[in-house]
Amino acid sequence: MNVNGAVPSVFDAGLPTFSYDLDATPHDIFADLRNAQSQAPIAIGPLGPEILSYDLAREILRDNRFRLPPGITLAAQGITSGPLFDKLASSLLGLDGAPHIRLRKLVSKAFTPRATSRLTETIHQVVNGLIDRVMDAGSCDVVTDIARPYPTPIMCALIGAPSEDWQLFSDWTEQIFKAFNFQPDANFDESEIMRAWGELDAYVDDMVAARRDNLTDDLLSELIRAESDGDRLNLDELRGLVAGFLMAGTDTTRNQLAASVQVLCEHPDQWARLREHPELAMQAVEESMRHSPAACIVPRAALEDAEFGGYLFPAGTFVFANTFAANRDPAIYDDADRFDIARKDVPAILTFGGGAHYCLGANLARRELAEALVVLTRRLSAPHRTGPAPWKSILGMTGPTTLPIAFDVTTGA
Repeated sequence: MNVNGAVPSVFDAGLPTFSYDLDATPHDIFADLRNAQSQAPIAIGPLGPEILSYDLAREILRDNRFRLPPGITLAAQGITSGPLFDKLASSLLGLDGAPHIRLRKLVSKAFTPRATSRLTETIHQVVNGLIDRVMDAGSCDVVTDIARPYPTPIMCALIGAPSEDWQLFSDWTEQIFKAFNFQPDANFDESEIMRAWGELDAYVDDMVAARRDNLTDDLLSELIRAESDGDRLNLDELRGLVAGFLMAGTDTTRNQLAASVQVLCEHPDQWARLREHPELAMQAVEESMRHSPAACIVPRAALEDAEFGGYLFPAGTFVFANTFAANRDPAIYDDADRFDIARKDVPAILTFGGGAHYCLGANLARRELAEALVVLTRRLSAPHRTGPAPWKSILGMTGPTTLPIAFDVTTGA
């Protein structure tokens, strides 16, 4: 407290500071993060206050006074209006308040176990097919050969698109995701993104028309069925949700799968343990997302002057929940830097966010990752890295850009 009893501004409270380049990876800043975390639960980073403790990070993700401004990823590219901005701001990822609650309520009715449990066969076909291509070589780049092509066919199967159209969806996702990325992209082209999004919308229109009188058991049919107090999703909302699912479910899974495989490769005892005990798969997913997450920073902005954690955050202040630091908080996790897929009685990781925007597809993502790790550990024996595995910036979706490994071939699929 100040002498006059007022809550001090977060900027004037003498909190620890640390700095990093905007292209710094989680590994680059870890020592500085841990040093700041040992001094205070909040520190001032290069872009604003960063929440470093587990308890405060969990709290701010649930605090409606701090939200992600709609279209903020495009603003990072210099775009603050126009058709692409409007499209992004009206998506499930861009909405807040009552419109967001309404959409989420309808979507949660569609995200049933039935809509995702039938994907197990597809998941096994996809991951085994990718491994088949590299088995004879005894080596591969996990990023390009396995992780990158893995999620799109699964997302298409979830939605109900035929397998022969997987490449179309992959191309559209590649373009549209540029609008959701905080990192400036040298290949960013608004007209190309709108073209790709328009083609995806037209494809979804045809899928919806085909299902209106012939509903099946895919997610799109569940979305059409979904009703809450007489309310249903309109065509614009169905289009936006399909695009949102593709964006949220593709890049995240690609990067996390590569990151999870890397940390398991670097801990051969844990790889062997998962191979011998596939029932630990879900715990292996949780632990690898805690220890080596593909999503490390959750940005928020104070909508009003807000007292939080004993400090005043002026309206408009950008705040970053550093879930990478929070998931390694020594006050919460015993021997927090140790990678151990058999950890027990640990609190939920914060990698899937929290509060109103907690990841709707979290259970599907866990299933995709767990099934892939079970198959990989069963079929690839004694994997080891054969070259560098540089990571992307902590400020965007991170993870290795390349992960060259060699392995022993085992029988059985």
